[in-house]
Amino acid sequence: MPTRVWDYLPEYENERAEILDAVETVFSSGQLVLGASVQGFESEFAAYHGVEHCVSLDNGTNAVRLGLQALGVGPGDEVITVSNTAAPTVVAIDAVGAVPVFVDIRRDDYLMDVEQVRAAITPRTKCLLPVHLYGQCVDMAPLEQLAAEHNLVILEDCAQSHGARHHGKIAGTMGKAAAFSFYPTKVLGAYGDGGATITSDDTVNQNLRRARYYGMEKVYYVVETPGSNSRLDEVHAEILRRKLPKLDDYVAGRRAVADRYAAGLADTDLMLPKVAEGNEHVYYVYVVRHPRRDEIIARLKERDIHLNISYPWPVHTMTGFAHLGYQPGSLPVTEELAEEIFSLPMYPSLPPEVQEKVISELREVLSTL
Repeated sequence: MPTRVWDYLPEYENERAEILDAVETVFSSGQLVLGASVQGFESEFAAYHGVEHCVSLDNGTNAVRLGLQALGVGPGDEVITVSNTAAPTVVAIDAVGAVPVFVDIRRDDYLMDVEQVRAAITPRTKCLLPVHLYGQCVDMAPLEQLAAEHNLVILEDCAQSHGARHHGKIAGTMGKAAAFSFYPTKVLGAYGDGGATITSDDTVNQNLRRARYYGMEKVYYVVETPGSNSRLDEVHAEILRRKLPKLDDYVAGRRAVADRYAAGLADTDLMLPKVAEGNEHVYYVYVVRHPRRDEIIARLKERDIHLNISYPWPVHTMTGFAHLGYQPGSLPVTEELAEEIFSLPMYPSLPPEVQEKVISELREVLSTL
């Protein structure tokens, strides 16, 4: 059997009865759209984060897009973020007509270099969008200070950081709003696409609920402000309800996998993940680094171990964003690390014997470079 970076089948085998019961619960409920499962998940996900509101959505991209829209970000506004992220972060910025402005990242933990943000602020800046990447949080205190000084809003991208904490604060509670993805690979994943935006601001919540349902709110079939159809499906909501109480267990499982990697690879020349000060990492992915990355991946593939790169192409280098005008070398750390980073298999149900095989084969490859 091939070894892959992610596999949902072991988890499904363990939780199959509960997942199928969730499907039966929805199918026999008599309501398939915006019913009790969506309402229940929204209430429970908000409670988990200690915030007032959760608006569930059809995917993580729309969680960012509608989050920006609900915060009043629109055409011509600038949003400061990073280029080493999944493209949907930036696609969502572009979708509301705003302009993404990139700052570089820190070399040791791959997170936004917040010291560069102040210089990137202009009169058109409206929003700071930190990406809590790979399972740990950006240093938020300087961003919160800048937001207060310049009257900016903060939207946290938490697609990769469910349950992560920063100086005791859970990811998603340090900005005006926060966007989550429930894509199947995520720390808290559905069995298909899903997303949510959380906030404690009543106006933002109202804007979100209207925007996800065509722009309707008070009267059905009456559009108050143009919106879209961005509702979370009842089945995915019910599955997420069943999985949410296990979120901390999923995180513990990921940390156990990370600990085994740290012990098994500590004496190699592979650069292992660094946990930033004050962070509690949830290891959405286990990203390592080596200057001969491509050779390592190719040789492990020959042994039926299939690794991944998150992400091989920084967003500012993509042809779809050439109009932003970033030239090669404009984000030197981001560009350098994109040539060296790669991800090892990481999911809480990863069998220890499979992980040991990965460690053993990887050590052998490294020893012969």
